[in-house]
Amino acid sequence: MRWLPRLKAQIVKELLSVLRDPKSRITLIVPPIFQLLVFSFAATLELKNVDVAVYDRDAGRWGYELVARIGAASFVHRVRPVHSEAEIRGLIDRREVIGALDIPETFSRDIDAHRPAQAQVILDGRRANAAQILLGYLNLIAAGLGAEIASPTQPPREFVGVRHWFNPNLIYQWFIVPSLAGTLVMFLTLLVTSLSIARERELGTFDQLLVSPCTPMEIIVAKLVPALLIGTLLGVFMAAAAILGFRVPFTGSLPLLFACLVLFNTSIVGIGLMISSICGTQQQAILGTFAVGVPAVLMSGFATPVENMPKFLQWLSEGIPLKHYLIILQGSFLKAMPPEDIFSHAWPMAVIAAVTLTTATIFVRGKLQ
Repeated sequence: MRWLPRLKAQIVKELLSVLRDPKSRITLIVPPIFQLLVFSFAATLELKNVDVAVYDRDAGRWGYELVARIGAASFVHRVRPVHSEAEIRGLIDRREVIGALDIPETFSRDIDAHRPAQAQVILDGRRANAAQILLGYLNLIAAGLGAEIASPTQPPREFVGVRHWFNPNLIYQWFIVPSLAGTLVMFLTLLVTSLSIARERELGTFDQLLVSPCTPMEIIVAKLVPALLIGTLLGVFMAAAAILGFRVPFTGSLPLLFACLVLFNTSIVGIGLMISSICGTQQQAILGTFAVGVPAVLMSGFATPVENMPKFLQWLSEGIPLKHYLIILQGSFLKAMPPEDIFSHAWPMAVIAAVTLTTATIFVRGKLQ
């Protein structure tokens, strides 16, 4: 056990190098908290307080009813009456409205004559996501009006009942906050690890490691442990903030989630150590962190479903730890994910961790010898 005091000294030295500087401590604590608060409210696909232009050429009963229902919708801030297609074009060009509704002259007459009646929706294609959400809302309003017109003497009948499992009221923060917890932990752990060896080189202390009594494996473990501890503590804090601060319901197993968090951080630490062994300066390490982290977030299913990506990217995403951890996080919070389902996403992270740590060890050994 002669190696234990040396390893302990190396770990303490690495922790001090990260936490000794007040600016470093602030960097580790303040940005993740600030990002969690800001992104939880800003990163949303909900549509609220939008202006909709309406070109009502019908002036009949059903055209008026359709416009009134749109104006009363909770997502609409104001209905902007227009009197020409040029006005619609101008409002959309100036980004004053996301979309416009063009109701033809024959709209009410067609409905009264039991003929198909159509109204045109014009959307701003520059804001594709918001435009598609608006179109879905307008279709729901039109469908509700159509159901009432089909049977004016009876209450509207619901032919299709919609029920949202796990998130009945579609509270977007219930999805975004757990996802942010995994994403922010990944970036911080990746950054702390990627700076470890690069910092030694930039400060000129890397040569001291070569002549120290510590073995290469002890040096590698000492570089891994501080980042693993910091990432795990941040992950626990993020989960507590989601449960206690944002009131996201947690229905899974805390011990299982903690074990997956440690496994996830281990795989990220291996990737960060590979980046650190390649980079010669801290600036290069930071750039390497974002070069790896941003594509990982995009292909993890955080913003867009993995199933919508090309097959090649779907296969590539299986090697991204964040993808598996986000599934475990969201499942543990909202749907009491069974242990066997958690294991099906935990073992790929274990394989990734083994591969990245082995590769990182080979890289670092090559630099230390």
